[in-house]
Amino acid sequence: MNETGNTSKFRALEERTTAFAKRVIHLCQSLPENRVNNPLVSQVVRSSGSIGANYREANEALGKKDFLYRLRLARKEGKETQHWFELIAEANPNVAARMTALFQEVHELRNILSAIIEKAK
Repeated sequence: MNETGNTSKFRALEERTTAFAKRVIHLCQSLPENRVNNPLVSQVVRSSGSIGANYREANEALGKKDFLYRLRLARKEGKETQHWFELIAEANPNVAARMTALFQEVHELRNILSAIIEKAK
């Protein structure tokens, strides 16, 4: 794939992860505020936003080493996002069904990242 194709591919992923983070924020804003939710909500919002930020950094990376480092960070943030989702679902069983699509999406994003990392090695 040429340079332009790679850039447009990463722009599409960046847009997708930005939309994902917005949906995470929307879900979190709908949760009742309490001592259990607040730290979990902060963590899931931070980690979901970092996935997109690291995609963007990877797209702008100058070398292969930086590119792979950023993608690995994004994949790690995806794993953390899933972890925080699980804790929120435990604390709020009534929102677990609404989180299913987001949980599946972050899993798919992690699979995409793993595939890109393997291909780039």
